[in-house]
Amino acid sequence: MRILPTPLSGLFQIEPDVFGDARGKFVEIFRESRYDAAAIEKPFVQDNFSWSVRGTLRGLHYQLGRPQGKLVTVVKGSVYDVAVDIRQGSPTFGQWYGVELSDTTMRQLYIPPGFAHGFCVLSEEAGFLYKCTDVYSPADERGILWNDPELAISWPITTPLLSAKDQAYKCLADMMTELPRYSGR
Repeated sequence: MRILPTPLSGLFQIEPDVFGDARGKFVEIFRESRYDAAAIEKPFVQDNFSWSVRGTLRGLHYQLGRPQGKLVTVVKGSVYDVAVDIRQGSPTFGQWYGVELSDTTMRQLYIPPGFAHGFCVLSEEAGFLYKCTDVYSPADERGILWNDPELAISWPITTPLLSAKDQAYKCLADMMTELPRYSGR
């Protein structure tokens, strides 16, 4: 397994070893000791799974009072996954990182607390698994508009399927009073 830093502090791309033969493949999705070396926040206290169709875009989501770190993996299909640094005071505030995650590569992304997260589905269907460092808290749920012109995220789709909630989010500049602070890591 390789844990690779990204240009955004605390955000890691993870490339697990995939073992395949005529029967299929095997991948170790998580072993705590392997993530300790990269100082990936734990413990993970909630696992979530979503199933989506081609063109679906979910995000950009975050929690304010109970921020979540997320370890994300695609177990079926492929998605374009995006993390945005929304930590006020961070040297990379407002910058984003995107990567394709798929059941072929089994690549993972670790998104630390203080980042907004979203993904769009590139395959006919996608099964998306994510481990979270805190539980879902409806009162703390926030979001940033997926196509905020200031962020200029290069999404691979132009007319996504969105929930009403995701359509109604505001731009990052309009959320300054509801953003986390940078703690230096």
